[in-house]
Amino acid sequence: MSETIMRPERQSGAFRRVLDSDMFYSFRRSPLVVASALVSLLLVLAAIFAPLIAPQNPFDPASLSVMDSFYPPAWSADGQPGFLLGTDDQGRDVLSTILYGMRISLAVGFASVIFAMILGVSLGLIAGYAGGLTDTIIMRIADVQLTFPAILTALLIDGVARALAGPQAYGNIVFGVLVLSIGLSFWVQYARTVRGSVLVEANKEYVLAARLIGLRPITILFRHILPNVLGPVLVIATINLALAIITEATLSFLGVGVPPTQPSLGTLIRIGNDFLFSGEWWITIFPGITLAILALAVNLLGDWLRDALNPKLR
Repeated sequence: MSETIMRPERQSGAFRRVLDSDMFYSFRRSPLVVASALVSLLLVLAAIFAPLIAPQNPFDPASLSVMDSFYPPAWSADGQPGFLLGTDDQGRDVLSTILYGMRISLAVGFASVIFAMILGVSLGLIAGYAGGLTDTIIMRIADVQLTFPAILTALLIDGVARALAGPQAYGNIVFGVLVLSIGLSFWVQYARTVRGSVLVEANKEYVLAARLIGLRPITILFRHILPNVLGPVLVIATINLALAIITEATLSFLGVGVPPTQPSLGTLIRIGNDFLFSGEWWITIFPGITLAILALAVNLLGDWLRDALNPKLR
């Protein structure tokens, strides 16, 4: 009975601590950050619930009609009320393609960031804790990686995957190839940041005490050191999410991303770019605006998180 009574109080106390924390105070006192969070949340929810709110399923050929192609936005003179943002060359509703395209862009972005974070954090922990030859090898590989731009690395991995899988099988693995190519482009930042933090944490008393009582190195790394280096990692991950979405859009715009039958925002911009100078501006402009708003909102959240977790700015 006492546990039942105390549990709501503990939950209320935890919620009160969140409301009274410095981070929440910093968050609510900045209207720009609040607006960025709301815009990001709105776009993510719109992408998740796209099948429920989209007027049309642009991936279903049975629901498409070529006769509906190249309709301008609904407020234009030749627009149709059923197509708020107009239609593209295949008769797909532009609003629906944006909602479904955001699902692919966000899925690739989140998956590639998680992959890069797991790889980079693991290698950074190992390099910082082991030191010696292991540290040297990992950091020299990271230095070599830094000499290649992210787009070039992604294009190289994509080209190798196309050559090995062949044109038929590539369509089935294109999502994984995008995640792998973008993730391998961003792991270095995590590794270098975590390595520097581990070099500082490894000499502190709690790590020395863990060594004295005989804990295994992997237990010390992931149970004791990792929680104390997660702050910078979260900042990098937030900023890299916007970069990953833009990188995926760039790859798709160059024609090495997802196929046109399942378009991301970058693919939609590339398709619309072919008709931009013939007057059908809405096919590329609206996906481009959506991509810019999404990347800007996530970047602003990343900048705020970096400042909020910086003890020198408190």
